[in-house]
Amino acid sequence: MNSRVHQGHFARKRFGQNFLHDDYIIESIVAAIQPQKDQALVEIGPGLAALTIPVSKHIDHLTVIEIDRDLASRLIENPLLSNKLTVIEQDALTFNFHQLSDQLGKPLRIFGNLPYNISTPLMFHLFEHQNIITDMHFMLQKEVVTRLVATPNSKNYGRLSVMAQYYCQIIPVLEVPPTSFKPAPKVDSAVVKLIPYKEKPYLVNDIKMLSRVTTEAFNQRRKTIHNSLSNLFTIEQLTELNIDPNLRAENLTVQQYCQLANSWS
Repeated sequence: MNSRVHQGHFARKRFGQNFLHDDYIIESIVAAIQPQKDQALVEIGPGLAALTIPVSKHIDHLTVIEIDRDLASRLIENPLLSNKLTVIEQDALTFNFHQLSDQLGKPLRIFGNLPYNISTPLMFHLFEHQNIITDMHFMLQKEVVTRLVATPNSKNYGRLSVMAQYYCQIIPVLEVPPTSFKPAPKVDSAVVKLIPYKEKPYLVNDIKMLSRVTTEAFNQRRKTIHNSLSNLFTIEQLTELNIDPNLRAENLTVQQYCQLANSWS
């Protein structure tokens, strides 16, 4: 049997589909989410409903966002879900989460086994909606979780680390082996919880500036800061901010990046 066929559905590479089937892992994720009846839960990429069904047992209503038409229609027709589910056939990368929160009249709790090919841009899209999100539980490539929680002076620390840690408290939940999926991915996975800060540890006047500073610094991460950020700051300006111009991008803290963004804006 083709390893990409699971429950009669052919896993589509372009959607990055790998379907979770390990009961112990599924139960652990649902226990971490702790779905409650009065909450607005949203699942991104429900696929074959491995998480959808057990989560829906705890609540009266669930919104799911699914880009694959075949899977969306299977969800709509599923007798265990039909009276509890709102299925939105759309790409989560273009979805307006603010609008959904307004419709439901509540902040959102978002979860999902994210397609690994879009996980980073999708998190950046969700960070833009962070003021209407209570928390997020995501299955990601383990390497991405390592980058999310990385601290300065490590090779995994990068732009994603800085931006995610500016927006959210990040808590690793559990590691997941490739055998928990069909088809099995070539990489290890991990579940992470992200809790957007109600009050951010560091204030930033212009988020676009923070994005620009981190992009330029980490695009040339082998260079010193005074070289990689030379079109934004002089050596004198860096020194005035108590930032050593000879440091590299990975040596600066989240607070220092926020400081750089504020001094420019």
